[in-house]
Amino acid sequence: MVAQGNLGPYGTTRIGLGEMPLTLENNLGWEQGIETIHAALGAGCRQIDTAWSYYCSGGPEQTGEKLVREALATWKGPREEVLVATKVGHFRNFTDGKPTWDVDGRPEALIQHAKESARELGVEAIDLLYFHRPDPKVPYQESIEAMAEILHQGVAKQIGISNASMEQIGLARGILGSSLVAVQNQYSPIYLSTQDTLDYCAQAGLAFVCWSPLGGYRKAKDETKFDPFRRVAQAHAVSYQQVVLAWELAKGSHVFVIPGAHRPQTILDSLKAGDLTLSPEELAQLG
Repeated sequence: MVAQGNLGPYGTTRIGLGEMPLTLENNLGWEQGIETIHAALGAGCRQIDTAWSYYCSGGPEQTGEKLVREALATWKGPREEVLVATKVGHFRNFTDGKPTWDVDGRPEALIQHAKESARELGVEAIDLLYFHRPDPKVPYQESIEAMAEILHQGVAKQIGISNASMEQIGLARGILGSSLVAVQNQYSPIYLSTQDTLDYCAQAGLAFVCWSPLGGYRKAKDETKFDPFRRVAQAHAVSYQQVVLAWELAKGSHVFVIPGAHRPQTILDSLKAGDLTLSPEELAQLG
């Protein structure tokens, strides 16, 4: 059974599917994307995380949201059980022939893109909408006030913030109050600098959602950081990725993970992490 938890008002799986690899560069095609989402849902996953900006740079926008909508529309299971989260504030562009990312935290842009996200997802109100990343050109308070306006207009049911510092989380709490339910930050064995925000979320009653919980696939990483996890995995006869996810879930009941996947077998392996119990000695060894 996939591990369960409470993310704001939603009872959902603590292991979700990070949709980004299915519609970014080097994806394996639309049908493979649908198949991967269906496999995750069929195995009990009930959280899908996408974003307005999950599309190939230079290609059609909002591809990820469109893929999620079609996958849910063609799935035979209980749609009402699935929490769909998306994000606004990021976009793709092409620079010197290379795909890149940029940010746009202007209030008018956030409101417009939130409405576009709701339309592409085929919903009146988005379950959970994140402010994707701070825009250094726009005061953070103005961007968060726009998220509050999105909530007020009924475009989203709950709000989250992503790539946020301690100070920014505090500011967002002051503006959004109990409508702020989640912080989505990068966290993994190779990215521990957000430990302070993970701990703060526990104290504040916020969900902490790890993006790139396995270290990500788009940049080179120090593979030696995973050696302790490989040793524990060998003892349990499971993949080291399952050990990483189980270690992250053990950080607190408020912690959720959204591993990405290019193919069904990858996410099916990740979802088994909820069945893996690590001993206190193993957790101490892993840090």
